[in-house]
Amino acid sequence: MRKRERENPCGVCGHYHKYEEGEVCGICGHRMPSGSDNSAASSTQVSAFPSEILPEFLYLGSYDNASRAELLKTQGVSRVLNTVPACQNLYKNSFTYHCLQDDQKLAFDDAIKFLEQCEIDRARVLVHCMSGKSRSPAIVMAYLMKSKGWKLAQSYQWVKERRPSVELTQAVYQQLQEYEQKIFSSTENRVSMPSFSPPSLPSFSFGFPKPNNPPVPVFNNSGATSFFSHQPLDVPQEFSFGAGQAQKNTSDDVTTYGSNTNISNVNDAPMGGP
Repeated sequence: MRKRERENPCGVCGHYHKYEEGEVCGICGHRMPSGSDNSAASSTQVSAFPSEILPEFLYLGSYDNASRAELLKTQGVSRVLNTVPACQNLYKNSFTYHCLQDDQKLAFDDAIKFLEQCEIDRARVLVHCMSGKSRSPAIVMAYLMKSKGWKLAQSYQWVKERRPSVELTQAVYQQLQEYEQKIFSSTENRVSMPSFSPPSLPSFSFGFPKPNNPPVPVFNNSGATSFFSHQPLDVPQEFSFGAGQAQKNTSDDVTTYGSNTNISNVNDAPMGGP
């Protein structure tokens, strides 16, 4: 059946065929089971879709989910985080891929950096491994611990409720425990770090009052006693040193000299001789 004849693909295989009418898919051979197989059909349909961990952003699934390009597009997924180096990135022209390179130790920081960029760009992302049970759920749990501030137990419960098939291996769970300790131990150390200049330490206060009520500096205090603020001394009144009397005597001498000297005789003296 042509794609334009249906608005949505099959909810199980992602291809376009009349699955409600029991038509077998011409691409993968999928068909809707009948009667007694309804319970199996419902579980198959749930596992065919990636699990939505955070609404309209973070999806968790398997390599089978990652191989269904049309199904991912219907959910708006545009980026894929591949946690298994052995898994091929099938649709590089349709999706933006980021692949972890170590198949033993999970690179949590590398994966979280990619997921944070997806969140900033508001891009929906699928995190997958081969079965969607251990490696990819661990990456999602690490992201929840780092971005939400949740402990491992809360992150595990959140993911498990939305994808019941999650089964972490002992090695992967141990790596999550170590990453949890790394995150929250560094956070607690930053919170409990003492201040560099606490007001209660006398060695930093030098005996001065608390900074909430700062004192006015002495050199700016107009009421402070300083040798610059003394009233000016009246030197002529207390220490005359004879200066005032000398000036008075000088004027008297001039007057006396003028009264006792015959000035006219001086003016009458001839200037050039006889």
